Amino acid sequence: MMVNVLFAARPERWSYYEAPIRDSLAELGVEADLGMDFAPPEVDYIVYAPNSAVQDFTPFNRLKAVLNLWAGVETVVGNPTLTVPLARMVDPALTQGMVEWVTGHALRHHLGMDAHIHAKPGEWVAKSPPVAWERKVTVLGLGELGRACASTLAKIGFQVTGWSQSAKRLDAVRCLDGPDGLTASLTGAEIVVLLLPDTPQTENTLNARTLALLAPGAAILNPGRGPLIDDEALLAALNSGQIGHATLDTFRTEPLPADHPYWHHPNVTVTPHVASETRPAWSAKTIAENIRRGEAGEPFLHLVDRARGY
Repeated sequence: MMVNVLFAARPERWSYYEAPIRDSLAELGVEADLGMDFAPPEVDYIVYAPNSAVQDFTPFNRLKAVLNLWAGVETVVGNPTLTVPLARMVDPALTQGMVEWVTGHALRHHLGMDAHIHAKPGEWVAKSPPVAWERKVTVLGLGELGRACASTLAKIGFQVTGWSQSAKRLDAVRCLDGPDGLTASLTGAEIVVLLLPDTPQTENTLNARTLALLAPGAAILNPGRGPLIDDEALLAALNSGQIGHATLDTFRTEPLPADHPYWHHPNVTVTPHVASETRPAWSAKTIAENIRRGEAGEPFLHLVDRARGY
């Protein structure tokens, strides 16, 4: 039976996703009509970006699932009109992109590369960094992306601690959870990577109290979500030297306003939300597989826990 799949994202994204999704559905033998202009009662699945025009799901009375194009679901998970399963985006390329960004910037700070890149002619400071197993790295958030990043950093040799709200286990990574675990995971950490979801419980995870737990001169990497950090507290910690550098990819307001202090602080690196993004060729496979599963009566992949918000 033919299923109708509504692509509900900004129109300019259609040209990037149309062919990969059609091809992926065909590869799995799913007979589907994919488009942007179905009448709501005719829609079986929605491929969804939370910034699309679709905000009221009530008219979609035969809808089986909403398949998010993004890893983050914080702007849709609380929508009271959404009563069908919601799946977040997980795909190998998105994960690989995040691993590469986190690993690159962790090594940058571990090796002190900025001192050499920005050295003036004639500056010869022969100071060697510690080896990786002498460096304490903490990854906050052990979801799909956090687990992949923590595992990669551990393979390089770093002393990796991972923290999550609920208990997790990961080879070669010390895994902690709960409020006491958060304190323990941050105490003495020299590099902190934030990959938590954006929920009321995670807002301002890094604040004046928790930043003070880190090793003096620690580096912060935030490719997760802007609200995870108390911006004023971070700026104060940077000014005092408690934090040596912050490399930030996500912000409370995006694009980051030109007058924001982060742009002008000598110990802040701003990257424009490029740590990882959904690649159509790969994300289309995840979307198609979930539609196949829905039609076969199998469980959907990567379902969001609506109570937890991620």
